[in-house]
Amino acid sequence: MTTVTTEDLKSLFVRIAEAMARERDRLCELDGVIGDADHGIAMELGFTAAAKAVSELDSSTSEPTLVFNTAAKSFLNAVGASSGPLYATALMRAGAVAKGKSSLSDDDMVEIFSAFAKGIQDRGKAEVGEKTMVDAWAPAATACRAARDRGLLLADCLAAALETGEAGAEGTKNMIAAKGRSSRLGDRALGHIDPGAASAVVVIACFRDHFM
Repeated sequence: MTTVTTEDLKSLFVRIAEAMARERDRLCELDGVIGDADHGIAMELGFTAAAKAVSELDSSTSEPTLVFNTAAKSFLNAVGASSGPLYATALMRAGAVAKGKSSLSDDDMVEIFSAFAKGIQDRGKAEVGEKTMVDAWAPAATACRAARDRGLLLADCLAAALETGEAGAEGTKNMIAAKGRSSRLGDRALGHIDPGAASAVVVIACFRDHFM
């Protein structure tokens, strides 16, 4: 059984920020095909701001909910692009699940992961199959919860989430976008992975790696 503390969550945000810095150029390249070529920059800015803000919290007096809420506010302040409100909503939903808890269990983390994905879907008003980050997040959350329902530990739940999220992102190659700027491209978006789905996989991979 995992016990996730405020310090663990602070380290998770550092991990995500570092991963986004590494993946920035690849994500921008993907976005260049169907958007403004700035998605990687936005994601790096957002998670770097979030990591910096949560790192300044006092772990001895800050509960997990404050980590997520602080990250949400910082991400939104740093990112004006569409991903700002999406991830801010996701982080706020995660904070709501964590409210009142001094540490988080496997069940809590699976619930948080599901709330994170649902927050993105609700804010973006997107469905699976519309070539957005939801095509990675929604199936990943479903796989994560299904694994937990089978009694698997958090690490295995997140491994299932990553495998399913990667498949979902890869599947966006064969979709015509229904949301965002890429929806204007019609068939020209075919053959290209949605950058939002690609960055979702980066975040999910960080969750998996952090709780292995």
